[in-house]
Amino acid sequence: MSGTETELKKHSIVIAGHHTSITLENIFWHQLKQIAQAQELSLSRLIANIDHQRESNLSSAIRVFVLKHALKD
Repeated sequence: MSGTETELKKHSIVIAGHHTSITLENIFWHQLKQIAQAQELSLSRLIANIDHQRESNLSSAIRVFVLKHALKD
């Protein structure tokens, strides 16, 4: 894994009308964007869906979502 994949990147998004920042490794942002595109959802909508179902902090919930998605393939 290259250094750029593991580099943390912060994104500001709006979820249900609220501004928030999420920090994830670049590899998770890349995969999350691909999943959103494949599901024909905006990145904000996909993250809002994950947020609605989460039981842990949002960054962790996103990582688990991406991992589960990858394991399904």
